[in-house]
Amino acid sequence: MLATPEKPATGAGSFDWPLAYDAEAFLRRQIDAFLAHNTAARQLAGRMETETGTDFYEWVDHFTLDPSTETELAALGLREEAVPAPKDWRILYHPRAMMPRVVLVDGGTRDGAPKTLAIRAESIVDFASRHNLGPERDGCLGASMRQLVVSDEGGFVFRALERLAYRGFMIEEPTFEFVSDVVRVRELWRMRRRDFPDDADAVAHAFALQAKVIGLVGRDVACELFFAEERAYWELRNTAARIQKRRQDLLGLGWGNHDHHTFRSSRRFFADFIRFLLNFGFEKRERYYAGAEAGWGAQISEHPVTGITVFADVDLTPDETEIDFSTQPLPPAPRLGTVGLWCGLHGDSFLQAGMHHLEARFDFAALRDQLEQHGVKTMRPFSDFPFLKQAFTEGERWAVSLPRVEKLRRQGLITAEQEVSFIENGAIGSHLENLERKGGYKGFNQKSVSVIIAATDPRAMQHSHA
Repeated sequence: MLATPEKPATGAGSFDWPLAYDAEAFLRRQIDAFLAHNTAARQLAGRMETETGTDFYEWVDHFTLDPSTETELAALGLREEAVPAPKDWRILYHPRAMMPRVVLVDGGTRDGAPKTLAIRAESIVDFASRHNLGPERDGCLGASMRQLVVSDEGGFVFRALERLAYRGFMIEEPTFEFVSDVVRVRELWRMRRRDFPDDADAVAHAFALQAKVIGLVGRDVACELFFAEERAYWELRNTAARIQKRRQDLLGLGWGNHDHHTFRSSRRFFADFIRFLLNFGFEKRERYYAGAEAGWGAQISEHPVTGITVFADVDLTPDETEIDFSTQPLPPAPRLGTVGLWCGLHGDSFLQAGMHHLEARFDFAALRDQLEQHGVKTMRPFSDFPFLKQAFTEGERWAVSLPRVEKLRRQGLITAEQEVSFIENGAIGSHLENLERKGGYKGFNQKSVSVIIAATDPRAMQHSHA
């Protein structure tokens, strides 16, 4: 059964995400037709599968088709998107599903296939370097979009592009001042102080820094750069992440296939973290109320420009299922659930701990088998549906902060025995999530998430250490 939230954050039914199988099948046929005409794209698709465990389809940013296909595309649910583009282009997207966009333009189809197709990498410079393409590209550092031609085979043009918080298709060279500010903001996010004697000061510091960088580059670019640094910070603390990122970097792709970023928050700072996201321009999507079932809640938010999605979870008590916990501050709870204990041991994801996990889109079986060859084991899947498959890599065990553990014991939130075990053995910190979606499905399964939250409780994981 498809998972829908008990109470959507906005209008009823807004987040009953459809399964757009017919639309995906149509788009995949177009992509396959292009691959049949362009050797470089076809070879890269093969390497993506065997060397990174990813599906070429998930990397496609857009492709062109003739305007004559508009009626069929409209019947499949695609709609026109008003974004900057050349005057003879019309951009179609599916507003309720994850899938590539289609550019309708005269001559966009050739011999029954898209004439042009573009994939999106995290860095166009890295992609060009890994594929010996040289420095020729449109758009310099700081441009909202940068692209290059990978291969033009008989008029079938294969491109790679990079976006900087931009959904349009016009390339405009930035000013020197803006480029300088982009570099400065990257450094400011990377050097952000995460640990203060009082976590409230760390939160205040993050908000002050956010205001500063938004003033420099605007909220969309500030958002894009913030999450790039959050991924880098998480990657430094997770072996599976470093192994997979290296595999994707060898093809110059980076984390361009990210699906959603998961942040665990203490009750004390959950509403602050959501406000931080809203300052970037995030829009609230599903809000889950597991409450009595599993003792947690989650607010899912999506950024309309960058496409970044955040799954933010927090401990909840049963009587809090009736409130908007994403905006209403939560008082201290008498006991810690899975999320609260993780934050108590490691710090909030927003602060010291970094993300609990990054989910990226893969060929589920291929990635699991390939990571096994690199010594990375995968936990039992917690979602195994035709439209949604999810599994964590085995967690990275972190040493815990002695003052943090002692504080939890003094407050009666863990036992003396648990304190000793955490100090001696550490506690699971982070994971990489292997995720596969079909039919463009954008949602999550609440019961499946409850299963994996329970399975990763630090108290339960203590017993698996031996």
